[in-house]
Amino acid sequence: MEFFIILSKLILLGYLSLWFIHVTFPVQNIPWIIFSLLLYLIINIVLYIVKRQRIKKVVLFLSLVQILFSFYKVQPFFIFLLPLNLCELFPFNQEKRFMMLILVFLPLIWLQGDLSFQYGLVAALSCLIYMMLLQFVTRLQRQEVQLDMMRENLQKITKMLNENNEFIRQSEYTFKLEERNRLAQVFHDKIGHSMTGALIQMEAAKRLVGSDQVKALELLQNAINISKLGIENIRMTLKNLKPPTEQMGINRMKLFIEEFSSKHSMDMPFVYKGNMERIAPIQWKIIQENLTEALTNTLKYSEATMVSIEIHVLNTMIKVEVKDNGVGIQKVKKGLGLIGMEERTASINGKIIVDGTDGFSVTMLIPIQ
Repeated sequence: MEFFIILSKLILLGYLSLWFIHVTFPVQNIPWIIFSLLLYLIINIVLYIVKRQRIKKVVLFLSLVQILFSFYKVQPFFIFLLPLNLCELFPFNQEKRFMMLILVFLPLIWLQGDLSFQYGLVAALSCLIYMMLLQFVTRLQRQEVQLDMMRENLQKITKMLNENNEFIRQSEYTFKLEERNRLAQVFHDKIGHSMTGALIQMEAAKRLVGSDQVKALELLQNAINISKLGIENIRMTLKNLKPPTEQMGINRMKLFIEEFSSKHSMDMPFVYKGNMERIAPIQWKIIQENLTEALTNTLKYSEATMVSIEIHVLNTMIKVEVKDNGVGIQKVKKGLGLIGMEERTASINGKIIVDGTDGFSVTMLIPIQ
């Protein structure tokens, strides 16, 4: 704000200087006029150098005194410098605005003729400029406060996000430790005891093989039975630990779609029907690879805002449709992407159908093995 006030004062000084040169020459008091202008300039330079508000008030008061003295003793046109200094000495606010305006326009009572008209014009322009600058500075300060608040909120959100990420990492690590501990306990309690029992039975059979073959054979059979039971326990434990193929495929597909939708700000409804357990792991792999290729093409060419994905397991085949709401294309030209999708699908005896009449859609038909 000080920059614009200084600029306004310099414009006024320039106007007065040009007027004095043009009108008052060859008046004898030109040295005093130059001295008064330089003194006013020096006082106002000091005004913007000092930082304390009390000293600023004193310097502003001295500037007003110098203006009034120059007005009475040197040249009446020095009164044009008065309004801006009055605005600075008594800043505008809601309570004192009208009082300040009265104070600025009060000299019109004593001024006469063209000087009165010109002073009124300068005073009106000075007040208008000062009020506009005040509104601009107030708005700028308000925006700076809002910006600081936004920065502070962003720092808090970033901190919370980092804390949440750290919590997730710790939770995952804790879960892995607990799962490892549970597995160790299961193998120790079930499989370890079985293997130890079988080993004891075989050691006893070894000692009795020379003296009591019947008893030794009985102990060996017990060891065989215990070993079979341990192997069955291992098989059942691993079977319970391994998630179903259908669950892995659907969860991996959901995670991929959510990440893609979030990254590219795109609406992506996902619907699946039928018995997902009938989809083999190799089929899940090809479905996801083709889905990735189809979504990449959508980003490049379709200008779509939504992509719908549907997996439908029928009696004899799997139907997978990826359809967007983009511009589409009347005649589809098969590039490397579509050719790759066809080759992958053909490797499991499936086929690809593309349609660009209403948006763009890719349909995969895969026979159930």
